[in-house]
Parts: sequence; C-alpha cells; structure tokens
Amino acid sequence: MTSLTASDGHQLDAYEVHPDGATAAVVIIQEIFGVNHHIRSAVDRYAELGYRTIAPAMFDRVERGVELDYNAEGVATGRELRPRLDWDTSMLDVAAAIDHVAPTGPVAVIGYCYGGSIAWLAAHDQSIAAAVGYYGGQVHDFRDRAPQVPTMLHFGAEDAGIPLDGVEAVAQMYPDVPIHIYEGAGHGFNCDARGSYNADASALALDRTLDFIRAAGVA
Repeated sequence: MTSLTASDGHQLDAYEVHPDGATAAVVIIQEIFGVNHHIRSAVDRYAELGYRTIAPAMFDRVERGVELDYNAEGVATGRELRPRLDWDTSMLDVAAAIDHVAPTGPVAVIGYCYGGSIAWLAAHDQSIAAAVGYYGGQVHDFRDRAPQVPTMLHFGAEDAGIPLDGVEAVAQMYPDVPIHIYEGAGHGFNCDARGSYNADASALALDRTLDFIRAAGVA
C-alpha cells in the first residue's frame, strides 16, 4: 500500500505495484466496491504486463479501508457511499495517483463501473496519454466533457443499468471515440468475482484496451 496526498491536502491510500523496468503507468479506478481483491488483481495483471500500476482508494474521503464483496450487502453499502463523493473533488485523488506514477512514463487511466465514469472525466481534465472506461454509468450524464486524449469505452449489451440509447448518443457526439458493445454481456462483465462475468467479453476488451493504450504511447 502507498499513501498519496491530493492537492487539497487529503491523504488517501493506494494499492501499487511497480515492476522493474516499467516505462509507462496505469491508474486503475475502482468500482463501488472499493480497492478490493478484484481491483488489486487488476493492478497485478497490468503490472505483470510491465506497467507501473496503482489503484487509489477513492472512498477514503468518506470511509477508509473500504473493501466490499459482490453480494447484496456490498452493493447496498457501495451505493450508499458513492453519492457521498463529489465528482470534482474525486478528480483530485485521481490527479494525485497520476502525479505519483507519471515520472515512470506515459499514463493511462482505466476504470470500471464508477471508475469507468471517472476515466471519462479524467480524459477531459487530466494530463494523461489515454483513458479507457468500462461500463461507466455516468458517461452519458457527463457527455458535455469532451475527451482531450484518446479514449475508449466498453459496455455490455445486456447491462440493465446503462441504456444503450445513451451509449449511442455519446457515440454520435464523439465519432472518434471507439465504443465497443459486447453482446451477451451485462454490467460488470470484466470482473471474474461477479456472477455477470463474461470470460470472452473480458478477454476481448482487455486485448482492445492494450492495443489502444499502446497505440497512444502507453507502452
């Protein structure tokens, strides 16, 4: 675990892996379940691919040490905590993570669920090389915040919480943003700890993400 300090003085924890020889970095943004075992495994995966990788504990502003399970209780707690965060203030924590790993090289922000929306915002506000959002439910709400860096989005066709007409509206606004919709996949399809895990969609999304960030110079 690493300690970060945001520009407003807030201190937060982060899970970081810094492999030898890394020349680029990835910031992983959590779901509503905190920096739990799955998010740590995502950090580990990108680190195994050679990236210095970090996942800031975004919920530390309202409750420290949040690690929730993928069950009804975890969903209820995560849904109670997330609205207590201010989006713009949360971006200070993302910026702290970016600044922490930036000396290593170009940085990509990759987020899941809540973090997918944060990745979209990071593409507008932060000095990064690329952003990738998985099933970000608020992307449509923040569609006026145009990406300033290469950005890719992933959505499940069977995601009951994210209407596809909203996804299509974003696609029409930003034809240069690759938006992939995975048939047969629901919300959280990338997470192998959830019942909605879709191995084929997860593997394809990872391949596309890696190709995308590498093309953006995060390699």
